[in-house]
Amino acid sequence: MKQAFEFIINSRKAFIKLIDGLTIEQLNKIPEDYNNNIIWNFGHIVVTTQALCYIRTGLLQDASSIEFNEFYKKDTKPTYTVTADEVEELREMAIQSINKIEADYAAGKFGNVTPFSTSTYGVQMNTVDEILITTIGHDNMHFGYAIALRKLV
Repeated sequence: MKQAFEFIINSRKAFIKLIDGLTIEQLNKIPEDYNNNIIWNFGHIVVTTQALCYIRTGLLQDASSIEFNEFYKKDTKPTYTVTADEVEELREMAIQSINKIEADYAAGKFGNVTPFSTSTYGVQMNTVDEILITTIGHDNMHFGYAIALRKLV
């Protein structure tokens, strides 16, 4: 799984590089006929992996302790203008949260997963390894959306 963690980190670094090259206005802009923006896609990957790893393994009862979850979780859309401070916090969380998940993984903290099917791929997740491998695809799908949105902002 070390390679999976490295790939997640490297993908997130590429996403951070993309957002670093944009203004706060560009990050927040929702193009016509779209329902989200670049910073929503970034925030979504930051909160989703934490929620899946910690809630589905029972380490957390709910996502209330995951910062920004209520704004970026599945089935949400941007409802406010994200500030530069929040962008910076999300940037830090993007890497720090994966480092924490990797440390908890190495320490054997993740137990059984309550099985669930992903809405993105329709595949059942039964282990934390499967969640982490799927994170790679999920993160990069949203990175791709952000690259496409960049052309419109």
